[in-house]
Amino acid sequence: MISFAAPWAFLLLPLPLLVYWFVPPHREQTNAIRIPFFRHVAKAAGAEPQSGSAIPQRSMLQSFVAILIWLLLVTALARPEKLADPIVIEKSARDVVLALDISGSMDQRDFQSTDGTPTQRLAAVKDVLRTFIAERQGDRMALIIFGTRAFVQAPFTEDLNSLNGFLDQTQVGMAGPNTALGDAIGLGIRIFDTSEVDQRLMIVLSDGADTSSRMTPTNAAAIAADKGVVIYTIGVGDPNASGEDRVDLEALQAIADRTGGQYFFANDQTVLSDTYQRIDEQNPRIVETQSYRPRESLTHYPLLIALIVFLCSSAGFHIEQRRRRAT
Repeated sequence: MISFAAPWAFLLLPLPLLVYWFVPPHREQTNAIRIPFFRHVAKAAGAEPQSGSAIPQRSMLQSFVAILIWLLLVTALARPEKLADPIVIEKSARDVVLALDISGSMDQRDFQSTDGTPTQRLAAVKDVLRTFIAERQGDRMALIIFGTRAFVQAPFTEDLNSLNGFLDQTQVGMAGPNTALGDAIGLGIRIFDTSEVDQRLMIVLSDGADTSSRMTPTNAAAIAADKGVVIYTIGVGDPNASGEDRVDLEALQAIADRTGGQYFFANDQTVLSDTYQRIDEQNPRIVETQSYRPRESLTHYPLLIALIVFLCSSAGFHIEQRRRRAT
């Protein structure tokens, strides 16, 4: 399909006619030699002398070439374009932050895998998270790891393969042996400061009680709620343990309730997989659709044709004049 980016240029088409009708011909004074026998020469030539200017007349071919070149120039000025088929781009309107506890207690091998064998907590969580991340095509996701301190393992990205690569690099204890749950939530809130979407989702997985945060989980949850961040919390530890190894289920539930999210407890890999599936069902992906049609400029074609016509006609007229002079 061909369209014109500046169709108003076609209003210039009648301009030569207006000039021809309303603008007087150009008059130019030239010197002449007056001879006494001028009348005899004119009589011999069979011409009738007249005063005034002589306006040369164009041939039909010259008029056709002039009109054609003008049409081509106006067409080029209108900027013809070739429109390709529409291209639809779907852009997710949801940003997701994953906050993963990698404190020392995540090394416990008390997590039931899908085949019933005990496995390391972090290894089981990684297996489930890989699937969850792979199914988030189109979403922007970020990964936070926390222990004694919280760190950004991967900022917001749509390259989910690289995000899984960063997940594979995480090891138990690399952020310290303790649990800084409140700091992890606070860091997630700071990451969302760069987000321009309305749906902001944070998933926090922890297996211990907060022991080293500079910001309490309750205060962090209050700030998250004010900024429109919904937090889903998942507890994977032992609620009957003591000290830092005891998962604080009440704190996780309070965080989720404060932000409008939900709390889950998972004690094996199957339940953990179901938990992530339920989170996804409760937060359907919102997609912003944008479409555009690629445009290819065709302006050079009428300009090239006009140049060829001009050169050919000029050459033809010049040859014709030389032929007439020769005869």
